[in-house]
Amino acid sequence: MSHFPANGPQARPVPGSGLARLAVLGGLAAGVGGRVLVGAAQQLALGQRPRLADLVLTPTNAAKLTQQLAHMRGAALKVGQLLSMDTGDFLPTEFATVLSRLRADADHMPPKQLRDVLDRAWGKGWMGRFARFDVRPIASASIGQVHRAQTKDGRDLAIKVQYPGVRQSIDSDVNNLSGLLRLSGLVPNGLDLGPLLAEARVQLHQEADYQREGAFMTQFGALLADNPAFKVPGVHADLSGPDVLAMDYIASQPIETLATAPQAERDRVVTRLIGLFLDEVFGFRLIQTDPNFANYRYIFETGQIVLLDFGASRALAPDLSDKLRALMVAQDRSTIRDAAINIGYFDAQLAAPVQKGLLDMMVLALAPLHAPEAFDFAATDLVHKMRDMGLALGLERDLDHVPPVEVLFLHRKAGGLFLLAQKLGARIPLAPLILEHA
Repeated sequence: MSHFPANGPQARPVPGSGLARLAVLGGLAAGVGGRVLVGAAQQLALGQRPRLADLVLTPTNAAKLTQQLAHMRGAALKVGQLLSMDTGDFLPTEFATVLSRLRADADHMPPKQLRDVLDRAWGKGWMGRFARFDVRPIASASIGQVHRAQTKDGRDLAIKVQYPGVRQSIDSDVNNLSGLLRLSGLVPNGLDLGPLLAEARVQLHQEADYQREGAFMTQFGALLADNPAFKVPGVHADLSGPDVLAMDYIASQPIETLATAPQAERDRVVTRLIGLFLDEVFGFRLIQTDPNFANYRYIFETGQIVLLDFGASRALAPDLSDKLRALMVAQDRSTIRDAAINIGYFDAQLAAPVQKGLLDMMVLALAPLHAPEAFDFAATDLVHKMRDMGLALGLERDLDHVPPVEVLFLHRKAGGLFLLAQKLGARIPLAPLILEHA
């Protein structure tokens, strides 16, 4: 059962102070802990041995987690959205279903809080610049919400407004969520989250910098100016700043609505998205790393893909692109091993059985890139096989190495594209794409 109202997200003030945000998470932890104790007692009374993961990962706890993260927004919601991206194969179905609501919409600011933010950004009396400004957002995400507006000089805009206090709360949110994840049992005790959390803080601070995002949006627009398959909104600098990003409004539909389109159209769109990813890695050496489906929209009239949200963009080191190319074109185990060590997936001195397990996974993952036939994303069991192999490797005490964080962000983007291709049921040959870009 969901705690969301029937009509979706609510207008709720964003808790701005550190104490207020800690209180929300503290209440969440206490509530989850209480339900865990009750559940354990019930299982013990039935003569069953309770497992922490089963007690924590319940639909009730997922609904509570979803409700509170949607209320908090900011880094707290961002981490929850990332957890929800690929939980279908790793968490109970009911838990994953409720948690997936985080990918759709967060709660939005009530009008007074919105007006206060815009008063600070544009000065009082800003409404005089607009012929129309829709107070109810057309989208609400982790760091900000988007409003439709039209200026008096005729510009049709989408205006992203950052939630108050989000930038200042990033570090404390990440620290508090780290503790909550440890408490929940979702994170193995031996896994060192330090490097990942440090990078998460950096990226979240970057995503909260709307001037930085606007610069990347302009850069991607220039890079794709001659590619008719994509549309990137233009930035309106006179209405943009640290907390507000004004861009062209482009009428379009969620990319998931393509699920009912003809097979050829779905295949064409997924081919273009994978081609764009390869261009980013090997051509632009600049990649938008956020895999959220909401960052892609579709114009059915023209067949164009609209690209949104460039806050998670990052430049790639030239040598990393070259190392990844060597791995992508490798087809025998020896070459794959050399390329993997060169990237930093593991050390050459790693125990032989663990090396074998990692190489087995890489050979399996790379095989579709070289197969002559079309890869059927909907029918493949690749994810399940990789999951089982990964879980088995996770039990190895010798495996305590984390690949470079840059590579993990690429995995995150590639994984999101895989899930989208799976959702759209694409069937495309991957080998020609690799040959064209690598």
